[in-house]
Parts: sequence; structure tokens; C-alpha cells
Amino acid sequence: MTRTNPSSATASPAASSPDPPDSGGLCAIHQPNLFPRLTTLAKLFAADTWIVLDDVQFTRRDYQHRARLATLGAPQVSRWMSIPTHLPQGRQTVVRDALIADPDLARRRTMAMLRQYYGASPHWAGLAEALEPVGAEFGSGRTAAVTEMSTRILLDRLGWKGHILRSGDLSARPGRSQRLADLTAAVGAGSYLSGTGGMRYLDAAPFAAQELVVIPFLTPSVGVWSSGRQVSALWALATLGPDQLADRLRAVAAAHTSLETAVPGD
Repeated sequence: MTRTNPSSATASPAASSPDPPDSGGLCAIHQPNLFPRLTTLAKLFAADTWIVLDDVQFTRRDYQHRARLATLGAPQVSRWMSIPTHLPQGRQTVVRDALIADPDLARRRTMAMLRQYYGASPHWAGLAEALEPVGAEFGSGRTAAVTEMSTRILLDRLGWKGHILRSGDLSARPGRSQRLADLTAAVGAGSYLSGTGGMRYLDAAPFAAQELVVIPFLTPSVGVWSSGRQVSALWALATLGPDQLADRLRAVAAAHTSLETAVPGD
């Protein structure tokens, strides 16, 4: 699996490359989440391209503006951390247009809560430095800018060298599965990584019509992964540190790369 290195990986994590990656590889499509769960982060880490799904309807009480923080040493003890968000167009507001209610207060509360939960970690110094761009994005006033950055800095901290684009900058036909297939094709990927939730509704036909492979994304369910579908990946990063966590993510990514290369006819 050949990866391209986005400008965000070595300089500012805020920068996106406007150019599509080389053809082939794995594509993940996901809304920007606030410090995403470990399973979500693992899916993005396994992909060569992450398409930030920023032009779909914003969903309250989801991970688009909140994360569940687990306590160091006790991942079963957790608490929600949310960014208060205003929807200018009501329920029809798309992700990229959602606004932070009182950005300065939200920034102070978010950064204080992160320090409260993970300041005792032996890996806090590096994590605190990595969090600085997230705090800065509150100045944009946009929830999606903060949540996207919160994912970028985690990927960057773990050494991911993939490519990031936004769905709002790409052309795709309507229809849930058709749109996902078109977005995958638009970035030149050969395979689409689908989470377990997506597999329940996904129609494979639009992918097959464009000779795209759908690969179900699965993670282990024991060890650090036991709470991976509930709590933010920050807990795993603060507990294991970037090197050990990256090793675990690479192992999962390698399994899905093998599925990609094993597809008949490739």
C-alpha cells in the first residue's frame, strides 16, 4: 500500500492538499468527529485517503461535536465532552456550516477537560503540544474546523502519511451508496473501507459498476480495543503512547491491505 504524504503531516496539520492521490489504494469516508473513537481512527489510519464528509446534515447527539473521554487506568469510567454548537439553518444545517456557540469559552473548557483527564499521562507533554492547533481552530468559529483538526493531529501524532480531501470539493451523484462510490472513484482509490454500521445499509452495486472493491473494516475486540467503539482514541494514546498505539494500528491496517490485494482480478 503506497501512501502519499500530505502537507499536514510535516508542517501545519490544518493544510489539505487539493490534488488527488495516486490511483489505487484504500479510501475511507467519514464525518469529522471530535477526537474520534479508536475504531474510527483505526479505519482512517488504514486508508490511503480520508474524504472528510463535510457536506451532509449535521447530527446532534452524535460524535460530530462530542467525544466520550475515558479515565486513565479505568476506561470503563467515562464522560462526554461536547462543543456547544449552533445550527444556522436548523436541522438542515450541513456539517461544515455548524457554528460554535461562544468559541472562546468552548476552547477554554475543552482544553481544561483534556488536561484534567490526561495531564497525568507520561505522554502528556507531546500530546499537549499536538493539541495546540486544535485550540487555535476554535478561533474559526466552526465546529467542523475543530473536529477535523482533532482527528488530523491524532493521525499526525501516529505517523499516518495518507491524503485528506473534503467531500464538498468533489463531484458525486445523489443516493447514499452511489455517492460513496462516486467519491471513492473521484480520488482514484480502488477500494472503499466500510465500517460495521455502513455495511448494514451499503448497496454494493454502485461500487461494482465502477470496479471498486468494498472492504468491511473490522478491529479486534480485546485489550485496548475493548472500549474502542465507545471512547475517544485519546485514552489509548495517553495510555500507550504514540509508538505502541501506532504499532497496533499498523497491524490492523496491514490486515485490510491484505484483503485489498487478495481481491480476485486485481
